[in-house]
This record gives sequence, C-alpha cells and structure tokens, in this order.
Amino acid sequence: MTISNIFSSVPTNFDTEVFQDLFNHGNLRIERIISKGHISPESGWYDQDQNEWVIVLQGAGTIQFKDGSEITLNSGDYLNIPAHQKHKVVWTEPKAVTIWLAVFYPDNPK
Repeated sequence: MTISNIFSSVPTNFDTEVFQDLFNHGNLRIERIISKGHISPESGWYDQDQNEWVIVLQGAGTIQFKDGSEITLNSGDYLNIPAHQKHKVVWTEPKAVTIWLAVFYPDNPK
C-alpha cells in the first residue's frame, strides 16, 4: 500500500496541462489535471465514452458546452458531465495553479 498526496509533485512552471492517472481499474479511472492558464485545444470538443465527475480542488476553471452554456468551477465546486456531452475548458486561472480531479465511469457498471 502506498500513500500519496494530491497536492504533491505539482510543477510551478509548465507549458502544457499535466494529466496524470491516479487510479485505473476496469471501467473506473481517476485522473489529476493540473492547469495554469491552459485551455482545451482549439481543434475540437471532448466527446468521451464515459461519464465524468470533476471537482476543482484548487484554483478555478470554466467549462463550455457545445450548446454555448458555460459553468465556472471554483475550489470545492464539482460537476457531473454525462458521456458524449461535448465540452471543453475555455479558461483556467492564469496566475495560479488549478488542480482538477476527474473520475471517469460508465453508464452501466458491471
């Protein structure tokens, strides 16, 4: 058994967002995302096969949906995004690190 800390090994200077799987077992995946002024690539929308439950642990970020609606999440705010609901990150805190925790899970767990 290994103990880790969600706030450890956070880079202070980085050019691209950092994606790190913390847990991956069967149909369940937990990912840490670290942003600092980063947004989703201009090339398209996230269109995931699994549901995504996401919480901002530190910082802030805005998620835009294909219908044009936007939701800003601040530290402690969480959101469930159903599978195939197209979305992208259009803003994150530019002067501070934002740490997201995303849990990906299927519609019909077996």
